[in-house]
Amino acid sequence: MTAAPRRELTAAVVGAVLAGALALSAGGQGWAQVTAQREAPLPPVTGVLTGTDAAPLVPAAGLVLLAAAVALLAVRGLGRAAVGLLMAVAGGVLAWSGVRALTGGLDAAAAQVFPGRTAVATEISAAWPVLAVLAGVLGVAAGLLAVLRGRTWPAMGRRYERSGAERTGAPAPAAAAARRPETDEDRAQAAWKALDRGEDPTDQAPPGDRP
Repeated sequence: MTAAPRRELTAAVVGAVLAGALALSAGGQGWAQVTAQREAPLPPVTGVLTGTDAAPLVPAAGLVLLAAAVALLAVRGLGRAAVGLLMAVAGGVLAWSGVRALTGGLDAAAAQVFPGRTAVATEISAAWPVLAVLAGVLGVAAGLLAVLRGRTWPAMGRRYERSGAERTGAPAPAAAAARRPETDEDRAQAAWKALDRGEDPTDQAPPGDRP
């Protein structure tokens, strides 16, 4: 693998992992403070609207990006382009969810916190929707890189494939040694081992043919 494709693959994988981690982090935070007015003399009630409640697709897209980072290492060719397309879609969903939250799209989710309340006010904490937008942009960039360049990247590495083949198909050391020519040292060791077993080292017949 040349330096340029290796750097591109690393950038795509790191981008997917970072985007997924940011999405999961943002999804677990409070995106808005929700206040519902009640009839006098009852005081208003408040609650926190988390990213998971406000935009359920944010953590889901984060998980998709993390899984895609692993898939980028496992597939090659057109498979990488397909994974890159999935990453770009997940990134787009993240960015859309963050923008929607920043532009007043949390009213329906806020109403679910206090069902039946007509007067519901929300105070948005913009940092977390913005973080979701940034994660989405990063996911789209990493996905497009995989779509455009992924088919030129090798898989995890030929050395890993070779090592795997050696683990499954390579002969054991004893078998390899058995195929090489027998030396005087080998014969001497075999004789000593035969003596230890109480056998006659000069008897060359197979054990099954001995009287």
